[in-house]
Amino acid sequence: MIIEVLRKWPVLLMVRSLDYGGCERDASKIAIGLDRELFEPHIAVFFEGGFRTREVESAGVPILGLPVRSFLNSSVIRGARRLHAYFRRHQIQLVHAFDVPLDIFGAPVARFSRVPVVITSQLSFRNMYSARERIALRLTDWLSDRVVVNSRAVGDSLERDTGLSAGKIYLCYNGVNPRDFSPGQGVHPSFLQGASLVVGSVCVMRPEKRMDLLIESFAQIRQIDSGLRLLLVGEGSELPRLMALRSRLGLEDVCHFEPARPDVAAWMRSMDIYVNCSSSESFPNGLLEAMACGCCVIGAKVGGIPELVTHLEDGLVFDSENAGQLAEMLRLAVSSPTLRQTLRHKAVITAHQRFSMQATIQRTEALYQTLLEQRGVVAPPLPAC
Repeated sequence: MIIEVLRKWPVLLMVRSLDYGGCERDASKIAIGLDRELFEPHIAVFFEGGFRTREVESAGVPILGLPVRSFLNSSVIRGARRLHAYFRRHQIQLVHAFDVPLDIFGAPVARFSRVPVVITSQLSFRNMYSARERIALRLTDWLSDRVVVNSRAVGDSLERDTGLSAGKIYLCYNGVNPRDFSPGQGVHPSFLQGASLVVGSVCVMRPEKRMDLLIESFAQIRQIDSGLRLLLVGEGSELPRLMALRSRLGLEDVCHFEPARPDVAAWMRSMDIYVNCSSSESFPNGLLEAMACGCCVIGAKVGGIPELVTHLEDGLVFDSENAGQLAEMLRLAVSSPTLRQTLRHKAVITAHQRFSMQATIQRTEALYQTLLEQRGVVAPPLPAC
């Protein structure tokens, strides 16, 4: 009797950590969701731990720690040696690095180790990085078989600003899992008791997120309804400045800052109106997740946000350079209950049907399989038991 030995492609996804962040979330969800009849997923991280570690380990995905702390000291050499040894030990056939700094580290080591397929990701605009990083990314573009982008806007910028060929760019939108993000019961902290409507956002408090615009715009429209509340969830370098702005505008009683939470969906479900007012975005996970949770969303007209949100159809869009327009969109959402409910309903449909995590995983699998087959890579047989 002939017994057919199952074959799988060992693939390694590389990301900074398994903690908070869009890249971290995407890498872990894709690793967990890959078809195990075709792929044997692994993950490598610079920083071990993080709240996503448990779900990744529970899915049977091995995690390799690479203690690289700087590209300017010996930790990068130790990390490269450990990664090279891992490639050989597990016969890794494909490496997919998720954005800086893993692109810069992973692509050269993978090529040196003769890994057949190397994929990097560009999930934000190049002008967000230093001149040194941009030079390094030009090298990784050359080393990569494909550069994955999560919006047409970023893909177009790579063609226009770096000369990267369209054939090397692969569009794969971020996805959301309806099991995790869908309308339902939110949290009810004491701060929100008696609130008529909750305006909010969830993000890392960095300068480009422009939470100051949201706070200032909220101050302009708060007189519409004394029950309005502003809820901002997240941490980051901008937090002290934002809290000082809240005090200057006299919003201490109506604006609450909540530390970063792993149960993001529950906090989003507490928000009636979700706002992204970033000055730079590719394809924001937070906005997509808020849509999936049934929020009425307002997004800045930057990057890939217009690819996600259609104005007056499943959300509202405003000119990111026009703070007054954000206030007007807030006023419209607060003052028009019928429109607000229509936008909330259609946002869920858009998120769940057009941007599901399953669609993202399937598109990623198609890329992996196509490149592996083009290279003539045959997955090694599983070791005999």
